[in-house]
Amino acid sequence: MPSAVAPVIRSSSPTGAFGHFVLQRLLAKSELTMVWLATDTRTGAEAMLSMPRHSPAGTAAIGHWLLTARRAARLEHPNIARVAECGVHEHWPYVAVDRRAGVTLSEWLSQHPSPPIEEAVRWIAGVLRGLAFGHDAGIAHLDAELHNIVINERGHASVMAFAVAAPDGTDADLGATRKGDSRAAPLAASSSLRAQRAAAERDVVACGVILHRLLTGVAPLGGADVASIVERMAPIGREHVRLPWTTPQPVAEPLRAIANRSTSGQVRLRYRNARTFLGALTGWLEATAAEEGGPVTLLLDRLHSVGHLPALPGLATRVQRITAIESQRTDEIARHLLPDMALSFELLKTFSSARVQGTQIPGNGPVLTLRRIVALIGVDGVREAANRLRIWPGPLAEERARALRKTIDHARLAGHVAQSLRPAGYDAEAVYLVAVLQNLGRLLLRYHFADEAEQIDQLSRPEVGEEDGEGQAPEQPGLDEAAAAFAVLGVDIEALGNAAARQWGLGDEILHMIRRLPTEVPVRKPDADGELLRIVASAANETVDAFELAAPQAAHALNEVVARYARTLRLTARIVQDAVRDARTAASGDGGATSAGRADDAGASADAEAPDSDDGGAAGATEAAPAPEAPLLDRDQNG
Repeated sequence: MPSAVAPVIRSSSPTGAFGHFVLQRLLAKSELTMVWLATDTRTGAEAMLSMPRHSPAGTAAIGHWLLTARRAARLEHPNIARVAECGVHEHWPYVAVDRRAGVTLSEWLSQHPSPPIEEAVRWIAGVLRGLAFGHDAGIAHLDAELHNIVINERGHASVMAFAVAAPDGTDADLGATRKGDSRAAPLAASSSLRAQRAAAERDVVACGVILHRLLTGVAPLGGADVASIVERMAPIGREHVRLPWTTPQPVAEPLRAIANRSTSGQVRLRYRNARTFLGALTGWLEATAAEEGGPVTLLLDRLHSVGHLPALPGLATRVQRITAIESQRTDEIARHLLPDMALSFELLKTFSSARVQGTQIPGNGPVLTLRRIVALIGVDGVREAANRLRIWPGPLAEERARALRKTIDHARLAGHVAQSLRPAGYDAEAVYLVAVLQNLGRLLLRYHFADEAEQIDQLSRPEVGEEDGEGQAPEQPGLDEAAAAFAVLGVDIEALGNAAARQWGLGDEILHMIRRLPTEVPVRKPDADGELLRIVASAANETVDAFELAAPQAAHALNEVVARYARTLRLTARIVQDAVRDARTAASGDGGATSAGRADDAGASADAEAPDSDDGGAAGATEAAPAPEAPLLDRDQNG
């Protein structure tokens, strides 16, 4: 029998008696709380009694504890175990939960040491829902442990014993200042707010520790008590909790990123509240339940309601001016339409829809040039596509719209760099669009998940740490983009772009081209035109990413890009620098989205404005569909 309950056992009550309960056995304990299995002598029903390890000192402290415990007992939520009774026996307070609510997680694990990963994640998600509800009501748990999580017969998880760990209730009552004297000093209010955040964050970190325990089958750092593990973790302690690469069951990379973020040694990288942690786990669960679930399903719904991207300002005027002359060449129309990314995507979607509906398009290869699409749908189709777009900036606030515009400019610059890097003969429009579409997931993230995009930015950003003993302030690296996206959304950013492209009806060949080459995979000689365009677009995007870094990192990243693609694309640092310079010039122009890039090492360059026909004639915007030559190549170069 633990010493913490010695006053109970040494009382005048019969052995094992605790008021109108009979204590059967201690289910589990932590440094702060303990849970007993007991029998209610009045009804014969079993109950779980949660009580602090150390009794509050004095009548006033016990009264305050009871006030907070009863306030917590009023919480009603599917993921919070219902409290049957709050009471005090011989100066020892307790909270009773009907045993029919389930078994504690510590009991469950003693019989089933390795729960299925998805089931374990659902448990933590349920606990986080309950904690979030409690935090919203102003109540912290303060001792999120295995024995305070209840699993019922249906495998549903709930959390019990809110506020039991606080000896006098003050630390658990996050809403105390709201009920206090309105004339309280601002410093007291500020201190209470900090305590509120700290208590809620401790609950969230504890859930991260429990998630590690469930995924690995062992307690992190070899400690059984979650609170003590948290105290040993950086930055309070010096130890780190990360999932090992070998686990009893394989852990998917997105879930690994979520788990490691929840216990990161950098506080700024952690989940700061239960709902953000819950959002990441829910996104992962839904994505694994179906090929297109979670954030992907939400994105597809939003594509229907608000479209993919808003049109840049002045679209209607531009379209009216461009299409006013029916005899204007399709390549001229396309050259002016291409800078508007929203319209370019809408035209691709329109073409794909026509194809799905049975329109026969000459040629068997994928079509990735706007001039061919304009030739198919005519100027009336262009006007209809433009009318379907939302006006800039759609539902975004000004600050979020600036972030989206920056991402659009980044994608456009990558498109121009790709044009400059493409080998002789490859179509300028096609390589531009492939490079831009490799940013589709990032663009959709900015527009449809603006809050999540900001979180990913924060997680990816390095930060200067605290000074060490020698007065140095080492830089703390952020997460890479993929890990940050997994940690926030539970899915890869590219999964968003892939889902949208599939919804538009783009074929598998295009879907393959618009997926960037993984940076850890060597670049090999392409065996098809589409693969070469994918390589060129990936090189362009990596180049633009490198140039946006700070000076020391940019030079190193640029050298890595050159070395990575040198053999396949015959790149040199000078070629890449010239390509970026030319691309910036083209991007700053009003209609230079399809301007020709620099000649390659052989001195050849495709004419971006060359007409589709072999004789270079001025084809009308309503001309017949192009001939069946490969659309990824410039016909004038490869006729």
